[in-house]
Amino acid sequence: MTTVARPTTASAPPAAPPSVHLRALLTWIAVFAALTVVQSLVGPYVKGFPVLLRTLVITGIVVPAVVYTLVPNLLKVRAAVLRHRG
Repeated sequence: MTTVARPTTASAPPAAPPSVHLRALLTWIAVFAALTVVQSLVGPYVKGFPVLLRTLVITGIVVPAVVYTLVPNLLKVRAAVLRHRG
């Protein structure tokens, strides 16, 4: 049995994970942006709802968007910027 040597690729080491403070800042930016957009788009439709139901609807849209889309993409952008600098 022979082994084939695979060429190694020079890749930059992965970026260090962000500090808890940076993660909090990125999360705040994502939440602020998402709330602003969702309230402007959905707000007129839920205007007559009781406050708790209105909050439930808006957070039901914002939380998944922030957790699954916005924050991961902000972290990818951060990593790309760090790779570009280094």
